[in-house]
Amino acid sequence: MINPGPELQQLLALLDRRSRLVVLTGAGISASSGIPTYRDAGGNWLYSAPIQHRDFLQEPATRQRYWTRSWFGWPGVRDALPNTAHRALARLEAAGAVELLVTQNVDRLHQRAGSSAVVDLHGRLDRVRCVGCGRYSEREEMQLRLEQANPHLAALEPGASSRPDGDMTLPDAMARRTAVPNCLACGGVLMPDVVFFGGTVPKERVTSVATAIEAADVLLVVGSSLQVYSGFRFCRAAHALGKPLVLLNPGLTRADPLASLKLFTPCELLLEMLADAVTGVSAQPPLSPPAV
Repeated sequence: MINPGPELQQLLALLDRRSRLVVLTGAGISASSGIPTYRDAGGNWLYSAPIQHRDFLQEPATRQRYWTRSWFGWPGVRDALPNTAHRALARLEAAGAVELLVTQNVDRLHQRAGSSAVVDLHGRLDRVRCVGCGRYSEREEMQLRLEQANPHLAALEPGASSRPDGDMTLPDAMARRTAVPNCLACGGVLMPDVVFFGGTVPKERVTSVATAIEAADVLLVVGSSLQVYSGFRFCRAAHALGKPLVLLNPGLTRADPLASLKLFTPCELLLEMLADAVTGVSAQPPLSPPAV
């Protein structure tokens, strides 16, 4: 049985009432909301090679494959609910303890839990962007357009397993008939408003996070193996600045050698206890939906 008390005391001893936290989250924080992680506890990739940014832009077959798999996988992300860890971070922000929350996830669960000072480092899956004219549209609109253009999709039995970020494991042959809608404004290529592997995080996001870390007292990383440089760079920056780096992750991370403190308690449990300690108030259970 896990005894989180000692780890909570270690964390509280490192922090004080004046501590200003920047929090960096990864896929592990959304796992109990039903969204799979990319890697195992050893940091090893669990799936076939991910779609690359350049391939999505240059290869129509890659876009067919992506949107077919996303048509099946998007509802799982759309309907996922924030968990205790998301809500605890929102409570910590409301109490003034979290200056900025930086997430590598694209599920928007932090915002739905009530956090407002959030940088979506890798973008957001609930929005679609035209590569040509830059017009944004809702992901749910794309879902309806895909269904209207491909009535055969609803009749297919994918027999597939979920992957992270609204993806599904499907045979490539299932995508060959998929008609991919183009931008309604200019006819350009539509892509999810996310940073694919091989893509570049917008400079303004990186700058805003770096500035926040310079002003913060502690960088807390939750549920990330930090194998991708876009998140790991901030751990290196905090370490270079002499700021304490706290890792809350039961598995190996790329930043373990840099950490001031490594914690292994499940993030939902420890973050809720931390929020209780900081606010002096125990969390109330989320309201149940009204009976229909």
